[in-house]
Amino acid sequence: MARSLDIRSELPPPIPMGTAAQLRLLDEGAHLFLTAGYAETTMREIAAAAGMKAGSIYHHFASKEELLELILVQGIDVMIQSFHQTHQESCGASPLFRLRAHIRAHLGSLFEHGPYTATHVTTFPCAPAQVRKRIVPVRDGYEALWTDLLQELTDSGAIMPSTSTSMTRLILMGALNHTIEWFDPNGSQSIDQLAEAMTMQLWDGVTPR
Repeated sequence: MARSLDIRSELPPPIPMGTAAQLRLLDEGAHLFLTAGYAETTMREIAAAAGMKAGSIYHHFASKEELLELILVQGIDVMIQSFHQTHQESCGASPLFRLRAHIRAHLGSLFEHGPYTATHVTTFPCAPAQVRKRIVPVRDGYEALWTDLLQELTDSGAIMPSTSTSMTRLILMGALNHTIEWFDPNGSQSIDQLAEAMTMQLWDGVTPR
């Protein structure tokens, strides 16, 4: 069965934040990490983008690593919340409807919630080791939610039992996350159309003939 556990409880305690200045720095940091790269972005550049003097940023965050960790936490939290909400809304629906809803939710997390989730996907691999170590458990938890969903569909007979659930998840997550590199949500195709296309391509490849 799909997990009811809120895996956000596995996240490290958030650094106290919430002022307008802190939120502005997080927004600009996430944007720069996404567009320019984490290694290439300096604290001075983040401060400048937020309209601050270079030294002022250190009144809010001790280091670039601390800023990055908060951004990664926010990014994965969006995905987790979207998954749980979609699970509640689609529970009891047909297997195809459920799969399409979750694919749409993941794409929505990437393209409709600011730069945080997209930054998480692109920046996590190059994050400092200690930051990755603290974030890995909750990433694993999110992936396990998908594994549970796919296993439910397999158990229901909607997906062939010979299909590797882990392999299907890896292929699907890779395809979904790679859309950051090529899909334009303001282009000729909508996110809904993208979700439909990806769902049907996967579905046609795993349903019994």
